[in-house]
Amino acid sequence: MARATTSPPQTPLSAPPPPTISSSPSPEQHQINDWISVQDELKRRLVIEDDFDWALPDENGEDEGKEEVLRYVGGVDVSFSKEDSAVACGCIVVLDVEAVEVVYEDYCVTRLEVPYVAGFLAFREVPVLLGLLQKMKTDSNPFYPQLLMVDGNGLLHPRGFGLACHLGVLADIPTIGVGKNLHHTEGLTRINVGELLQHDSCSELVDLIGSSGHTLGVAMRSTLSTLKPIFTSVGHRISLPTAVKVVKLSCKYRVPEPIRQADVRSREYLRRHPFVSSDH
Repeated sequence: MARATTSPPQTPLSAPPPPTISSSPSPEQHQINDWISVQDELKRRLVIEDDFDWALPDENGEDEGKEEVLRYVGGVDVSFSKEDSAVACGCIVVLDVEAVEVVYEDYCVTRLEVPYVAGFLAFREVPVLLGLLQKMKTDSNPFYPQLLMVDGNGLLHPRGFGLACHLGVLADIPTIGVGKNLHHTEGLTRINVGELLQHDSCSELVDLIGSSGHTLGVAMRSTLSTLKPIFTSVGHRISLPTAVKVVKLSCKYRVPEPIRQADVRSREYLRRHPFVSSDH
């Protein structure tokens, strides 16, 4: 019985050889691939439930076995020089939420060698902030924060692991991410979130539910006089409902006071203490 066979196409003798395409990633892509691997590894250590031994001030006595009350809340931020975007001032402040006053502050002015890449901000800013926390721990500082607020996102992030998660896992501290602007991810945009807030204008907050069906954070009006929302998400070792409660109790203005103070003070410190290279 005859069988039909298919012969490979014949290449004319005059046809040039096909171009060689390199499969090697560029140095930039190689760096991003390394960062993705680090994020994936750290994400395995992420805790998105309450994991601490203190109670909120208004819940004192309700949680049996928790004699300690949340008092020292840290805020961290990084400000950049207007003259040189690589020069940064990392700042940590610790707020006594009972007295509503700053009891500790520290700064680090440095030149950042890691470029900004969207989705990977932590690799640029975490080393500076982690150093400030480590200094407090090494000095056995009595004001070491029980909880940390980060000017950046936590789970509300394209890879589900933003600056607040990254810093929280490495420092092993309960951490909340607070963004001033919405990180577009899983179909969430400033427009559709704005529509939700307008539709439910009496509500203080709106759940941010991504296309995966998971709640990534909340858009919340932090004070009665604030129309523009902030975007709160879990960083590490805290649940979203508890994170929202902590943000509410620490807001005098739109942005939680620990982060607001870190922002204001880091800008002023950088203005007064410009970076001077060791080469000079």
